[in-house]
Amino acid sequence: MEQLEKVLGDIGSFVWGPFFLIPLLLGTGLYLTIRLGFLQFHKLFPAINLGIIRRRDDSEEGDISQFQALTTALAATVGTGNIVGVATAIGIGGPGALFWMWVTGLLGMASKYSEAYLAVRFRTTDEAGEKSGGPQYYLQKAIRGPLGKILALSFAVFAFLASFGIGNMTQANSIAANVEESFGLVPWITGIILTVLTLLVLVGGIKSIGRVTSTFVPIMIVFYVAAALYILIANIGGIPAAFAQIFTDAFTGTAATGGFLGSALIIAIQYGVARGVFSNESGMGSAAIAAAAAQTTHPVRQGLVSMTQTFIDTIIVVTCTGLVIITTGTWTRVDEAGEQISAALMTGEAFSTGLPGQWGHWVVTLGLVMFAFSTILGWSYYGERNVERLFGQRLVMPYRVVFSLVVFIGSTIPLAVVWNFSDIMNGLMALPNLIGLLILSGLIARETRHYLKHDPKLVASAAEIEDFMVDRPGWENWKSGNVIGSSRTHTGRSLNVERIRESDVDPV
Repeated sequence: MEQLEKVLGDIGSFVWGPFFLIPLLLGTGLYLTIRLGFLQFHKLFPAINLGIIRRRDDSEEGDISQFQALTTALAATVGTGNIVGVATAIGIGGPGALFWMWVTGLLGMASKYSEAYLAVRFRTTDEAGEKSGGPQYYLQKAIRGPLGKILALSFAVFAFLASFGIGNMTQANSIAANVEESFGLVPWITGIILTVLTLLVLVGGIKSIGRVTSTFVPIMIVFYVAAALYILIANIGGIPAAFAQIFTDAFTGTAATGGFLGSALIIAIQYGVARGVFSNESGMGSAAIAAAAAQTTHPVRQGLVSMTQTFIDTIIVVTCTGLVIITTGTWTRVDEAGEQISAALMTGEAFSTGLPGQWGHWVVTLGLVMFAFSTILGWSYYGERNVERLFGQRLVMPYRVVFSLVVFIGSTIPLAVVWNFSDIMNGLMALPNLIGLLILSGLIARETRHYLKHDPKLVASAAEIEDFMVDRPGWENWKSGNVIGSSRTHTGRSLNVERIRESDVDPV
């Protein structure tokens, strides 16, 4: 097991190293931010109004409401990354790692918008009559030739594997460890309970998941953030110093785990970006799968609603966790052996320091259980959509059963192996998606400008949208739900799809 852990750790260090995925993630986010005119900043509040306050768009096309699509994506992202992941980043990379998590989130909002736009723009209807979309579809449909097909299939394979890591074993492992620490319940019992609950929800598919997450997610986020704000208000005098340390260490790395200045800075950036992406999943393409199921009148609208997920996850929840850890000084605390306390316990220790009695550990344990279980539900949907893409609808139900059983396995195996496996799969599934976003950035920017020119406040009715979109290339095809370009059935035979003129497909 130690040898496996070392091998996975070496691979993960390369994938998330300073010369591979980190510059690609940040570079893609920055490039899309510029091409989209810093859309994530000036359209954030109209997007929040549409997705969270109004909650439903003027459309019947889709399986779940925009709000349910948002909460499903939030369910998949607001998980152990917001509790254990933040603690890992700060514990190893120092307070400066939190700054790089912010950068990843802010730039990632442009990536999240772009992938959600494409998911809705190129979604299709599967054999069960449900909407299906995401990188596993839009990479092939929007990028002509072998390259698009290779990127799409690569994403589908890596996302399928990742669903058992980031969306399953990591979450179950963290739940079991924290429940054992707080309540003394042995992991295998926790694993059985989680497995049964997961299977009960998954049998109903995306509509069942959407109903659960739309109720569950808002409650759990408000509960957790309220507890964090209580601690921060009690320690309000330490907040300015915490921010100063975050910004200083972000560019010096002097508070990281050791080594010379350059290596410490690289560690802060590496762990900040890696754990930031683990938390908000921007650029990975996963949340786009939930966006594709939304009832929306236009892809731009759902893209903007999906973008708010990264803001909520990173700028709100991650920030609350990070500031609590820093202001309480927990990130420098050591155990009886003189070693830094583990990331799995660091956030609980921070909340225990800030809240009276045993409330801190209870809040973190309950928060982690809710966050991680909702992540399991959200990622089960991501995994099954890629199973449907690779093997067809007939294997979706067997996948749900196997996925539920793997929850039990994740509850009982070493945490380090699970995290390393998750990091590798996250990186590998992000790679084809990021390449696709760069290739398709022209299409995304052009169609976004056209829509926002006519509906800058996102208040246009379906009829009004029809008026200014009627002559737009590919609009009628998208409305009717036809597939753009060609595809294949899951058995490998050619699929007869209504061909449209090349002039009807937006040039990239």
